[in-house]
Amino acid sequence: MNRNVTLRRTGMVLCALLSLAPAVIGESPRERPSFAQIFKNAEPRLTRPVPNVTGWADDARYIESRRSPGVPRPATILVDAASGKEQPGPDLQEFADLLGTDIDPASSVTSALSAGIYIYNASHDLMCLGTRGHRAMKLTSGPEEEHTPVISPDGKHVAFTREHDLYSVEIATGKETRYTTDGAALIYNGWAAWLYYEEILGRASQYRAFWWSPDSRSIAFYRFDETGVPEFPIFVADGVHGSTERTRYPKAGDPNPRVRFGIVPVGTPLVTWAGFDETVDQYFGPVFWTPNSKAVFVQWMNRGQDSLVLYGVTPGTGKAERVLLEHQASWVDWFESIHFLQDNSGFIVLSDRNGWPHLYLHSMSGALRAQLTDGPWAVTGVEAIHDADRTLFFTARKEASTRTDLYSVRLDGKKMRRLTFGEYTHTVKVSPHGAYFTTQYSSVSEPPRLALLRGDGKIIRELGTSKTEAFDSYELALPSMLTIPTPDGYALPAVITRPFDFDPTTRYPVLISVYGGPNAGSVYDGWKSLGGQWLAREGVIQMSVDHRGSGHFGKTGAAMMHRKLGTWEMKDYIAVVQWLRAQSWVDSTRVCITGGSYGGYVTALALTAGAGFFTHGIAEYSVTDWKLYDSHYTERFMDSPAENPEGYHEASVLTHAHTYHGSLRLVHGTSDDNVHMQNTIQLVDTLEDLNKQFELMLYPGGRHGWGGPKAVHLRTDTYRYYYEHLIRKPFPEELFKTLDVSSMRRRP
Repeated sequence: MNRNVTLRRTGMVLCALLSLAPAVIGESPRERPSFAQIFKNAEPRLTRPVPNVTGWADDARYIESRRSPGVPRPATILVDAASGKEQPGPDLQEFADLLGTDIDPASSVTSALSAGIYIYNASHDLMCLGTRGHRAMKLTSGPEEEHTPVISPDGKHVAFTREHDLYSVEIATGKETRYTTDGAALIYNGWAAWLYYEEILGRASQYRAFWWSPDSRSIAFYRFDETGVPEFPIFVADGVHGSTERTRYPKAGDPNPRVRFGIVPVGTPLVTWAGFDETVDQYFGPVFWTPNSKAVFVQWMNRGQDSLVLYGVTPGTGKAERVLLEHQASWVDWFESIHFLQDNSGFIVLSDRNGWPHLYLHSMSGALRAQLTDGPWAVTGVEAIHDADRTLFFTARKEASTRTDLYSVRLDGKKMRRLTFGEYTHTVKVSPHGAYFTTQYSSVSEPPRLALLRGDGKIIRELGTSKTEAFDSYELALPSMLTIPTPDGYALPAVITRPFDFDPTTRYPVLISVYGGPNAGSVYDGWKSLGGQWLAREGVIQMSVDHRGSGHFGKTGAAMMHRKLGTWEMKDYIAVVQWLRAQSWVDSTRVCITGGSYGGYVTALALTAGAGFFTHGIAEYSVTDWKLYDSHYTERFMDSPAENPEGYHEASVLTHAHTYHGSLRLVHGTSDDNVHMQNTIQLVDTLEDLNKQFELMLYPGGRHGWGGPKAVHLRTDTYRYYYEHLIRKPFPEELFKTLDVSSMRRRP
């Protein structure tokens, strides 16, 4: 990014920000949205959902999930991209006569669309529902529950875990095969240990740690042994005597789960274990089969997380051969996906090895064949590969670090082309070989629209808009983008929403929302919601800002955080407050910061290490000392406590508690299994010993975020805080009493 150009643009944006457009003579004043419209989506609604395109059935038909009034589950519709002709897809609703009303399970439903099969977990048993022949059959029976059922690519088998062992069942015959027999309280086969679920395989895995081969003949899986992992107690206050959840949770520096990697042929319990030494202090990452099923690519990382090795493991022998090595002085990130050429001639990975995330084509043996993208901008993902045309479709933040577009490039790195349009953030779904794609596009001030395009970027038709007929008849306080300079030349991206009737001679309170984690930006030029309209009515300036390590400035910016979490976040956010204080329209006695999880950490640090700049803060489920958080996440950025004692000391909120000044509210769920309530309790203990005044709100049973009535309470209580400390007028109790669970979405 050219910082001088960015700063010139900053000046232009700020001039626009401070200018007040005169009212058009004769223009009638427009109505502002009401409390019910903002918080409860009441009529007349200003926005509505665009059609829900969930993916592509093939290169010619996209899949739309469509809800109908009174029907418990949405219908699946297949739409021909060229003609728009619709046909119904496989639908659980077809089985209402067989299953009664019990067709909306809490557990997941998996399907093989081409085979017309649904696998449905009901009453601890797996059900197979076939759309061809309209049949339902039980695949398993018994008191034990089956987890994470996955259909084989050929639609003939289902793999699953039961009581921490790996199984499969043949759909046609019901024949069940058990592959492992040592599953126990602390031994998991095909089921992830908590650390791997949370930090490596991801929450979307739902703890699944097994993978079908493309030819449906083998299953690869991890085996986890948590015997040596320390136990952390979570107290549950329910009932008379309460109870304790005992989870295995490795804190920074603690022993991690031991891991083995196995491959088993379908129908035969003969596991081949790969030749890794499970006693080594190491991590294993997401697994990827090669297209011909002759090898599995397994990711290995050292405990220090500065070296990643990609191994090719051969089924039958378990031999592991090194394919690729990545090493960086700071840390190396996992390959979240590996994209193989279908002729098995090579694979593509996304790596920030040269300072920015870009695409690299390697041979199957690991030799670099081409760097497909390059420059001071970030590729965000691969969407499709057209092998015959040697063309790759990918998303990137190239036009601006705050906007995402779709591009194509040849597999020799030539003829890169932007396929999306305008100054929007595009969320795309590309057909398997790139013949078509849909894009949901928006900006911070323009609600989403949905369009269908050809693979060359030509628009075929608009599919919907979230603007209702009433939208343009209302006056809205819409956000705008700007950048804020730091003393050493960074231009920090920000989004600002000014109050209605903004007057630059009036001093307003400011609410700054942050997350702040490494390479985890939150400032993007895309539509959020109308939720900020209420505080805009009440005269609050709302902002979201990203720091230099958030990803907008590549790995170079993010790597500055290595071994010193909290340092650059505070330097940059303090620079933001200093900039705000220089504006005529900011009340420096009312600068509030808020965030959850890592954002809670930043908030708590802002009222301690950043005291004197931030005056108020709401910190939700916050890390307060990195020695209390999990090993994989923390050590990636901080190394271990033994290796970096000074870094841990300086990064701890507890270290800076003696400088606390202002008004801090701490919020935590008592059953949080991610950021333990221990973090907040230790900060509370320290602040009390220092005779510091603060606020505390606990949510019994709350995990790392929560829904239901407690989410309503949190929202209401948060606004009560804003009214008392920022708006400084009576809280409209009666209005907020109208909120209920139906108006809330589950918090992340």
